[in-house]
Amino acid sequence: MIETNHSRVTEFVFLGLSSSQELQPFLFVVFSTLYLAILLGNSLIILTVTSDSRLHTPMYFLLANLSFIDICVATFATPKMLWDFLAERKTISFAGCMFQIFCVHQFAGGEMVLLVAMAYDRYVAICKPLHYMTIMSRRVCIILVLISWGVGFIHTTSQLAFTVNLPFCGPNQVDSFFCDLPLVTKLACIDTYVVSLLIVADSGFLSLSSFLLLVVSYTVILITVRNRSSASMAKARSTLTAHITVVTLFFGPCIFIYVWPFSGYSVDKVLAVFYTIFTPILNPVIYTLRNKEMKAAMSKLKSRYLKSGQVSAVVRNFLLLEKK
Repeated sequence: MIETNHSRVTEFVFLGLSSSQELQPFLFVVFSTLYLAILLGNSLIILTVTSDSRLHTPMYFLLANLSFIDICVATFATPKMLWDFLAERKTISFAGCMFQIFCVHQFAGGEMVLLVAMAYDRYVAICKPLHYMTIMSRRVCIILVLISWGVGFIHTTSQLAFTVNLPFCGPNQVDSFFCDLPLVTKLACIDTYVVSLLIVADSGFLSLSSFLLLVVSYTVILITVRNRSSASMAKARSTLTAHITVVTLFFGPCIFIYVWPFSGYSVDKVLAVFYTIFTPILNPVIYTLRNKEMKAAMSKLKSRYLKSGQVSAVVRNFLLLEKK
């Protein structure tokens, strides 16, 4: 039984991505650009899906929610990382550290379940096309999204319970740019072997169960697609390729971070950057470049806003002439 936390540690110090002061401005520019691209790319997907009635389907509804989670994944740590690039001492309060742990597991757990929901959507669309709109109704889609957030909340609450009551009374340096359980728990003043085991079991169960459901779903879908050769199946193959690519990119880092034996258990900085920066920026690229409907809708949205801007300019010039 772990005693109530009487921690003398009030803040943690991040070692960051690099100790080189000369490299900090360069990293700030690079990651600021990437973060801006994440915000713009995923926001564009959300705007396109919500503004084009042809995209008001279950698949694009779930895709818009994935883009929102990707924005959340990038935002919980990246702004703090950018600030730290310009700061001499990279610190975060104890409460702020716990909040980052809460966020990373909330969004990661939610995204895992949402990817399973997207796989289920593709399974119904390809294997039961005549019943697709009945099975994947608006109500069902909303329930699936709520379940993803609910599972994420349960997962992160259970993970945070392992950490918040640990006694922290000595070292407070976190060898990363954000707080996560593996690095924070090993700073505790007690033996955390059992806690580490529980963390691995909790995260491993959610990751492995989600991954197995995805493997089963996509295996069934691929077998179904292989036995058909129509034009619609060619479109299905293209969509599946995008989905499987995203799943691979997401679960790859998760496997290394949470399923790796905890005897050498640490969050590699490269994998942490990949998860918080590159995955959220690759998702919109993968889904838009291989999707003709999304590209057409974006072109239509661009034309509409350009036309609106041209009309506004004409009206503005007309009003100026009237004043003269």
